[in-house]
Amino acid sequence: MFRVTESICHEEEGKGVSAVPVDDAGLCPLGRQFAALGRRYGFDYFFVGNFPKADKPEFSANALFCNWPLELKERYRTGDQFSASKLVARLKQSIVPFQSGECLFVGERNDEADHDLAGAFAACGMGFSLAFAIHDCALAHYLFVFSGEREELDRQDVANFYFECLELLDSCSSRIAQRDGPREKLSAREIECLRWSAAGKSSDEIAIILSISSHTVVSYLKSAMRKLDSVNRMQAVARACRFRLL
Repeated sequence: MFRVTESICHEEEGKGVSAVPVDDAGLCPLGRQFAALGRRYGFDYFFVGNFPKADKPEFSANALFCNWPLELKERYRTGDQFSASKLVARLKQSIVPFQSGECLFVGERNDEADHDLAGAFAACGMGFSLAFAIHDCALAHYLFVFSGEREELDRQDVANFYFECLELLDSCSSRIAQRDGPREKLSAREIECLRWSAAGKSSDEIAIILSISSHTVVSYLKSAMRKLDSVNRMQAVARACRFRLL
């Protein structure tokens, strides 16, 4: 059975993964452990990332570890079908690990662009994949995809592989978890205004409820939007809910 290297998982304790030196493939020691685990089961390539959210769908914003060829990674980043991919769609519907002989990183359109991109993955030796999602103890949601040119794994191998990934993630999740939260602490008034905005109240209605001017309400909401890095009230409310502020 694959064993987690404790010295790697506790190396540079308290620092992010980006603070740890990487190898020629751009992988830090933790990434190399995921790569080694994949190779034990016959997979040459792997991707570990955050499950995309509505307000952060981009591939580049969610990728944590990936040893794809650089040209393929850049092409995929530019096209960015990650949040609309077959992979994400499938893992929104089931928690069971699954295997597939089709490219999981393209969308459901099956147009010429999708076929070209799927061909690029296949040309790199990524014709077969095992994919699953895992939550860590802090409820962070991760995607795992291991790809290569091999036959389908039997049920017991899939179970063993899944459990070993679970062990590895559990050992290092505190190091790779993104610190998800607002850039600055929101004031009580800003949160109140967001809460009433989420309830469908207008600025004028919020002003009456809180006994302040509508101009002040707008000021609080603009400040909250800035702190939440949002472009409008709807996005600010969505992010405040995700950060469990409302």
